[in-house]
Amino acid sequence: MPKLIRLYIQSVAIGFGLSTVFAALMVGFDVIGLGHLILGSSSGLIALAMLIVFNGVVFSGVQFGLRIMMMAEDDAPPRGGLRQHLIALPVRAEAPARRAAPRRR
Repeated sequence: MPKLIRLYIQSVAIGFGLSTVFAALMVGFDVIGLGHLILGSSSGLIALAMLIVFNGVVFSGVQFGLRIMMMAEDDAPPRGGLRQHLIALPVRAEAPARRAAPRRR
């Protein structure tokens, strides 16, 4: 299996694991009455599943993005390209002198 696919599957697994823990904590601590609503309703399991799935999608995306960004190379000066060939030249810019406005008394 390619490394990038393996990385994505791991990120999805971690994201959905975090989502499950997050949803369990929200229901367990009854955040804004969510636990009471889910446990007291006949369709509470559907709501819990939706909470886990939708948060899992978000957490998985964030996890994958973080893992990809952590793979970046160390900061190094630019190699090649046009930047190394640019030379800074001083440029003289002149503006016409302003006339002083008459003072009001």
